Amino acid sequence: MASLTDNDIKHVAKLSRLDLSLSEVKKFKKQLSSVVDFIKQLSEVDTSKVEPTSQTTGLNNIWRNDEVSSGLSEEEVFFSTDNQYAGYFKVKALLSERGEK
Repeated sequence: MASLTDNDIKHVAKLSRLDLSLSEVKKFKKQLSSVVDFIKQLSEVDTSKVEPTSQTTGLNNIWRNDEVSSGLSEEEVFFSTDNQYAGYFKVKALLSERGEK
């Protein structure tokens, strides 16, 4: 089994912004050690004759051009509101002045 220390687990927890108890450190030490051992096993597999692969399905990206198919007139946009001014919606202020606290 991988020889991870409590400090290794605490370091990973800190990087992950996790606050672990001592019992959790012990629990995750065992679990993370198993993961590291499995990764070591994978690194022993001979992949020298395997071609690099970026995806496995054989599909290509399918893109379409952005085209405006139809839009609303200004009259249609503002049909159900009276809260408008000069082609814009009027809304309450979201931010106060910088000097106010």
